[in-house]
Amino acid sequence: MGLSWKNRVLTVLLGVAAASGLTTLILFLVEATRILLPADSKFGIVFDAGSSHTSLFVYKWPADKENNTGVVSQALACQVEGPGISSYTSNPALAGESLRGCLEEALALIPKAQHWETPTFLGATAGMRLLSQKNGSQAERIFAEVARVLRQSPVDFRSAALLTGLEEGAFAWITINYALGMLLTYTFSGEWARPPEATLVGALDMGGASTQLSFVPGGPILDPSTQASVLLYGSSYNVYTHSYLCFGRDQVLSRLLARLVQGSSSGLVRHPCYHSGYQATLPLAPLFESPCVGTSAPAGTAQNLTIEGAGNPGACVSAIRELFNFSSCEGRADCAFDGVYQPPVRGQFYAFSNFYYTFRFLNLTSGQPLDTVNATVWEFCLRPWKLVEVSYPEQAPWLRDYCASGLYILTLLLEGYGFSEETWPSINFRMQAGGTDIGWTLGYMLNLTNMIPAKAPITKQAESYGVWMATIVLVALTLGAILGAVAVQLLWPWN
Repeated sequence: MGLSWKNRVLTVLLGVAAASGLTTLILFLVEATRILLPADSKFGIVFDAGSSHTSLFVYKWPADKENNTGVVSQALACQVEGPGISSYTSNPALAGESLRGCLEEALALIPKAQHWETPTFLGATAGMRLLSQKNGSQAERIFAEVARVLRQSPVDFRSAALLTGLEEGAFAWITINYALGMLLTYTFSGEWARPPEATLVGALDMGGASTQLSFVPGGPILDPSTQASVLLYGSSYNVYTHSYLCFGRDQVLSRLLARLVQGSSSGLVRHPCYHSGYQATLPLAPLFESPCVGTSAPAGTAQNLTIEGAGNPGACVSAIRELFNFSSCEGRADCAFDGVYQPPVRGQFYAFSNFYYTFRFLNLTSGQPLDTVNATVWEFCLRPWKLVEVSYPEQAPWLRDYCASGLYILTLLLEGYGFSEETWPSINFRMQAGGTDIGWTLGYMLNLTNMIPAKAPITKQAESYGVWMATIVLVALTLGAILGAVAVQLLWPWN
């Protein structure tokens, strides 16, 4: 009787194990669905070598692309210690060495297995453009040292090169419109789509040595040298863009001071853009070293220059206007200044870099009307230097120049680019757009991803939730039946 019961139990357990195991196998083979898992992320590194400093940006995008362009996001921003690479003329090796700190931060972020395939670029802008004009061999040595350091790093170093003004303006335009979702947006239906072209935004950039204006005009661009043709996400855009070398903040301030020195008959200069009560002594020679100044120091001038602030915003505006050639555009509706072709400004604009930094200091980044902006800048210029010094101790290195910068920006935007009281509200002074730093580097990387091969998404087998739960129960039942059969065989006594 005992033997008969044992055999019956073993038969039942083995039958359950076989049935549940077979059912599990059938479910796995028949109900499995092929799904596409997201492809691995790819990374890119771009150095922005500006006139006053260098920044590194790491960008990240899925290896499978949307309409042949990577959907790129910013993963890291790092400011390189020290001045811009154009400042290392006396020791070019230091230009390359200065990049190592930020490069190490980037490599710590990117998975080590992907270092070798991470494209890395350095783009130099107006500071190196000026140095190339002044001394081409010095510029070449700096580029060579930068390239040497980047080649030594475990990345896919592509190039260290000079960007043209057209490229800088066009890439900044791409950056802003991408970051704001104007080139590609994710719809509620779960699809990527291109928003209407009417939403495109213009870009106003100002560095230390140049300034750029970029936007899509309302009609055709009549001067081909100012047109950048952009192809992204399956759509093409014709962007007007122009870069004004020597109209960046630092170079304008130098040109302004040089003109005042030329007009002074003594070693003392009364500067209308500096606050009353300000006084300083500066070496004269460095002022006339820039190609933007274009003249030499007056004969017989002392080696050091004494500057006194006059605190006269009206005279300051008059002096700034002399830096422009407005007469070359008289009678032309499609001309900005210095004889440069420009269609009428159109749409919304984002003003960043030194546009933003100056107006942030003056508390003018909240969409104030033009008359408020004018009054605020003039009121600041009229403050005595002692009061200004006490009020903004943390801004000491730049404090004397905010008056001139503010009045220069107003002159450039209103009299140069042609903004008016009616179109002034279309200008947004911002440092970021959509949580991304504004500049040319993201646009550069987006343009680059058009040339990077896409990886196909990984194919895997997957189960629905219900089938997955049933499979787990059946596997547990199979294992339990097998273990039960083993226990019966070993532990049930034979009679």
